[in-house]
Amino acid sequence: MDLPFDPHAADAELNEIHEREEEDVMQILSEKYGMTYADLSILPIDSDALRVIPEEQAREAEAVSFAKVAKKLSLALHNPNNPALATLLTDLANRGFEIQKFLISKKSFERALARYSELSLSTASKSGVFSVIDETLSKLTARGATKTALKQELDAALAEKSLGHISRILEIIFGGAFALHASDLHFEPQEDVALLRLRIDGHLTDAYLFDIAIYRQLNARIKLLSGIKLNVINRAQDGRFSISRPEGAQVEIRVSFIPGNYGESIVMRVLDPAATKVSYKELGIHPKLLARLETEIRRSNGMLLTTGPTGSGKTTTLYSFLRELHKPEIKIITIEDPIEYHLDGIVQTQIEGEKYTFAEGLRSIVRQDPDIIMVGEIRDSDTADIAIQAALTGHFVFSTLHTNDAAGTFPRLVDLGADPKSFGSAITVSMAQRLLRTLDPEKKKERPLTNEEKAMIARIFEPLADTSLIPEKIETVWEPSPASEDETGYKGRIGLYEAIFMDDAIATFLRDNPPSHEIAKHAATQGYLTMAQDGIIKALSGVTSLSEVAATVDLPRA
Repeated sequence: MDLPFDPHAADAELNEIHEREEEDVMQILSEKYGMTYADLSILPIDSDALRVIPEEQAREAEAVSFAKVAKKLSLALHNPNNPALATLLTDLANRGFEIQKFLISKKSFERALARYSELSLSTASKSGVFSVIDETLSKLTARGATKTALKQELDAALAEKSLGHISRILEIIFGGAFALHASDLHFEPQEDVALLRLRIDGHLTDAYLFDIAIYRQLNARIKLLSGIKLNVINRAQDGRFSISRPEGAQVEIRVSFIPGNYGESIVMRVLDPAATKVSYKELGIHPKLLARLETEIRRSNGMLLTTGPTGSGKTTTLYSFLRELHKPEIKIITIEDPIEYHLDGIVQTQIEGEKYTFAEGLRSIVRQDPDIIMVGEIRDSDTADIAIQAALTGHFVFSTLHTNDAAGTFPRLVDLGADPKSFGSAITVSMAQRLLRTLDPEKKKERPLTNEEKAMIARIFEPLADTSLIPEKIETVWEPSPASEDETGYKGRIGLYEAIFMDDAIATFLRDNPPSHEIAKHAATQGYLTMAQDGIIKALSGVTSLSEVAATVDLPRA
């Protein structure tokens, strides 16, 4: 049976074909003109960027700005040969803008022009900074700062379907991340959806599922904010941008894109400057260890190395020491990759691939007459050798290594080519640390230890030389007791620490390059807690749970 001809459907199909053909032609022309092609029907248009060019001038020059980060402006052109474009470009250059040109179709241009009607309904944000409005953050916080509250706000924003809803969705995402004290945001695209996950207190948790089309718009918006290439999707890219919080503070966001099966995976690290302002006395270091460290970090020369995996708080610990030592009469220089937090009054430098490496930077820093040097990480033999020489020649050096424990520092340095005979004179302290979640004081309960747990704890404390550090009461521990599925029973994190201090006995022992487990046994005679012992003490006192300690450090079986 023949279907009746529908002229409206036919016209709609023809229009769709013509639009697709026009987009294909613009992609070809973009290569001819040496510009990147852009489709503004799927890319978000930033209201702050749109304001840069008045509507009348945009229509005349057939050009609109659709993204802006500081003085970097993404400019979409429909006709690169338009006579009025030269005047516009000169005007933008005189205003200090750095222009990146994109070629767009007529449909994209008309969509951008339609956005001008919305400008009266929105307010401008600070140049180059993504803003989280006070109302958004207050609403999420007032509702208990839960994942459920975040989900409800995102549901409402997605239901609006306005042209500016992508910026609104991002605002809610970042507002939720701040309210929940998330350290990282992960976008993981799948076949039809993209999963948003938040790292809260060190643990990843699923937060929201976005339709894949919305995710692509969010992806483009984040790329524009980060100042990285829109059209590159087959290789890793890194960028960063700032977010303005309602109280006036700016938070840096470090962004990483990597290609995947269903699109680019995005991870955004929240670099809150408030994290560096914590005192080293508030990090969770045991009082006996803290008293010794306060003496050791004030030496005129030597080296303190802190070890642990990525995300274990090493940089925060070193920054807290530098803040304590900073005085007008002391010169402090750091070399980092990258500079995550800015410290007032301290000279900070950043490595740049093979042009400016840790080793090359450290050689230059030594010639700057510093008293204290911080090296972000010792990765190779050259850096290890120069750091040790600096510690031997009147400088105090702070740095990090990737090893499992404090005893592993010395074999790792030998693997990097360091001479173990120099350790006694150069290295002052070897530390190791981990971060573990602390129990919410309002959401925890006490329980008795099992006989197996008591036997395990006895084994952990058995090697401890200073028996005065062992708690008198080893009968109960605490567990999380959340009131709802939205809660974990944990709130915040604290450090576990261990350290080996250089003395004549340790220095002599290290000369023969012993294995790390033998170094650990030898160091136990110094009478300081291991990370496992530190964790057990925190569990017995109700700071954290025994299961959290077991998930963070290796505990022996009973």
